[in-house]
Amino acid sequence: MRLILLGPPAAGKGTQAHRLVEKYRIPQLSTGDMLRAAVAEQTPVGLQAKAAMDSGKLVSDEIVNAIVAERISQPDCSRGFIFDGYPRTLNQAEAADRMMASLRQPLDHVIEIRVDDDVLVHRVSGRFTCANCGAVYHDLDRKPKMEGVCDVCGSTEFKRRPDDNAETMVTRLKAYYKETSPLVGFYYCKGLLRAVDGMQPVEQVAAEIDKILAS
Repeated sequence: MRLILLGPPAAGKGTQAHRLVEKYRIPQLSTGDMLRAAVAEQTPVGLQAKAAMDSGKLVSDEIVNAIVAERISQPDCSRGFIFDGYPRTLNQAEAADRMMASLRQPLDHVIEIRVDDDVLVHRVSGRFTCANCGAVYHDLDRKPKMEGVCDVCGSTEFKRRPDDNAETMVTRLKAYYKETSPLVGFYYCKGLLRAVDGMQPVEQVAAEIDKILAS
């Protein structure tokens, strides 16, 4: 199963991806993690990425796509994978299509999680996570059952992203609609896109995603 989860920041992609990793035993592939691993391992494409970063330049789509190709060729991706933060633009999506076709690993599903903008801003303003396992909480809507203790792993360490505030969230949404939302139409035209209502409880969203993946 090869899957992309689409949706704006705070739509719940990370929560659903974590659940799918546990259920289907497939890796969640973050472009940031893949980039850091390639640089650390000093692979040929990792060295190209390091040279770009050291000179203060953005890592090109070509390098990102090459890193993704390296990663999905590894044995743990043989049963499938979930893309996290990739592709981010139409250029990346078109290149990813060609690259995955050449590797005979075409996408199976693209699932868009839809959430109203005002709800997204509310979710982010007050969001915090467990520093150990990454479980997500909220000051108003989802507090730990025991104050100061993670429900999942029992850790007492939590963290907040410095950009988790209303003003920054509006900026992030604008970037999403400009750069990433065109992928919705791109994958719809390919017959891959399915949408779920991300305004529902997490468990209901999960049930709808499982239904799509089973179809």
